[in-house]
Amino acid sequence: MDFDQLEKYEIENELQFVEIEHGFTYIEINNARAHATISTYSGQVLSYRPKTQNDDLLFVSEKAYYEDGKAIKGGIPVCWPWFGADPDDLGRPAHGFVRNRQWEVISSESLADGSTRVVLGIADSDGTREIWPHPFRLGIEITVGDSLKIALVTHNTAAENITISQALHTYFYVGDIGKVEVSGLDGLEYLDKVDNLAEKTQSGPVVIDSEVDRIYTGVSGELVIDDASLGRRIRIASSGCSTAVVWNPWKEVAASMGDLEDDDYRKMICVESANAGPETVEIPAGSDYRLEAEYTIESR
Repeated sequence: MDFDQLEKYEIENELQFVEIEHGFTYIEINNARAHATISTYSGQVLSYRPKTQNDDLLFVSEKAYYEDGKAIKGGIPVCWPWFGADPDDLGRPAHGFVRNRQWEVISSESLADGSTRVVLGIADSDGTREIWPHPFRLGIEITVGDSLKIALVTHNTAAENITISQALHTYFYVGDIGKVEVSGLDGLEYLDKVDNLAEKTQSGPVVIDSEVDRIYTGVSGELVIDDASLGRRIRIASSGCSTAVVWNPWKEVAASMGDLEDDDYRKMICVESANAGPETVEIPAGSDYRLEAEYTIESR
């Protein structure tokens, strides 16, 4: 989308478009409730901070890549139409192909409660069909207010059913990973990707003291990130999924990543709303599917 064509989506004193030095276009939202930054490349929220808070909800690496064809490390990347490794083992990129492509702005609006909503979209093309041979339209609805609401909407425009897995791969900013607990998963089964997908059971809150990469199943209800260092709790309410992924690379893996500082693992945790692992979604021809998450910050 041409930068000049975006003017019609601007909202005076609330939403504007900014071209940044590495060639990407950002949507800057600054309303009475919160501030947010969204990249039209990748359809990715990079920042969200309510006016009542001093710290951002989201983590973005200082070494993140801002290049066509590469994913941005941090914020809320969209994993679609598969989560993790290529499910058909065809050598296609992990986490699908929409997190490293340009999205289109579909709409923007001010809501009665003081929130701002923007909708971005991406559709199949010759390039995507070379990777995944299905017609589709994918939309992301982002509502910036007292909470941050995300809805990932898959429109199956094909003449046959499609099957997907997906995730909102959210990187949360934390003060010190050693003082973080994640509750809401006690007693649930998970696949431990660090231990060859061994099936295990969570006991108590999740704490991070080594590399963690887990796919929790049978998830219902709210998850809470309790961050003692920043004196806050992050509440995650999801719908359209019964899977949650918890990831922190820890020291050794973080040091091997070119787009993470060596100590970034101490400042972030991913708690992802997902259809992943054993949970896939079959979408009938002509139908839609919504994966939703709402993030709310409260004082501890």
